[in-house]
Amino acid sequence: MSAAIGAASPPSDLVSDFEVSTFDNLSDLEVRTKALCHAEGKSDLFTTLAWFENLAARGLEPHFERLWVVVTHVRNGTSFCLPLLKNTRSTAAIFGPAVTSLSNYYSSLYGPIGDTSHLSVPALRAAIVHLRRRHQPFAVIDLQPLDIDSCFYPLMQGALEAEGYWTDRYFCFGNWHLKVDKRSYATYEPSIPSRLRNTIKRGRKKLDAAGVWTLEIHKAIGPNLDQAIADFVAIYAQSWKVPEPFPEFVPGLCRMAAEHGWLRLGVLRFEDRPIAAQLWLVKDRHALIYKLAYDEEYKRFSAGSVLSAEMMRRAIDDEGVVDVDYLTGDDGYKVDWMSHRRERQGIVAFDPRSWQGLASAAKHHAGRVWARRKSAQSVPTPTEATPEGEG
Repeated sequence: MSAAIGAASPPSDLVSDFEVSTFDNLSDLEVRTKALCHAEGKSDLFTTLAWFENLAARGLEPHFERLWVVVTHVRNGTSFCLPLLKNTRSTAAIFGPAVTSLSNYYSSLYGPIGDTSHLSVPALRAAIVHLRRRHQPFAVIDLQPLDIDSCFYPLMQGALEAEGYWTDRYFCFGNWHLKVDKRSYATYEPSIPSRLRNTIKRGRKKLDAAGVWTLEIHKAIGPNLDQAIADFVAIYAQSWKVPEPFPEFVPGLCRMAAEHGWLRLGVLRFEDRPIAAQLWLVKDRHALIYKLAYDEEYKRFSAGSVLSAEMMRRAIDDEGVVDVDYLTGDDGYKVDWMSHRRERQGIVAFDPRSWQGLASAAKHHAGRVWARRKSAQSVPTPTEATPEGEG
């Protein structure tokens, strides 16, 4: 754990270069929306205003207080927004709420909305000073999942430590992705294990022999998309998946993505019955494999693998993507399709000037020590592929 020694250093003169405002809801943020959307540039889909709008409206508990923190440079007018929550259920804090990133199990990445080239320690420090004055207590901050190679990650930790917080980093999950490197699907395909290539070939042959089947990828708003969303929901209900805690989140995400041109919702139908579906999102030549499911009654067709192969082919050959991202988790089947692994981490910070901060830091540190001891004593066991990789 990194610790700022002694009291927080006084804010630098540069902090006064920033105006900070906190909005409690998106309707109050409307005056800044156009500027923020314009500033997003080539930002990751998970850091766009559209993503956070859908997550806040359809994927979060309504009683969590949303904090939309906008930092604007007073001279050049550039701005960014930190979407945050006053979270009463954070495991990082005891004796009260924590301020956390506006993220949950639906989020594969977190970061500020806006042009990250304008991020700096003084700008982020100005946001922390503002929040501490407005929202008391403000003793525990937990932000995740973060890209460890982004500029936001070290700058935010630096700003927190400059304000006197004790900080620590922690592992969130592994993230497998494919660097396309200008390959066509034909040149990429040999890198897939022969076992999987044979599964795909046999699956297509079985489908051909069994009857009529179709594969469509939906991108645009309209009746066809409405049916495709209904198909996805139906397949998900017939799969091994845990029911969605917020049933309106995925349909809302599909429609939002379609409006922005990011949606690729693939559905494979057999005898006019949907048996496999995958939700991909494509932005700025980066493809994100967000959700997938298949009907276990038709597992013999390997419809999930057949659909994956076709969606991968179209993403590489038709759309020229440079990266395909399998997002959250180290599931065994992802290794078959991807080429590289990276990690997503979190930053947790404690204010030692408050009892809540001290107690929460003590709990966190004790938990880390216990986890290390338990890990040293455990015997590793082989990891089996999840059912999702078999379809």
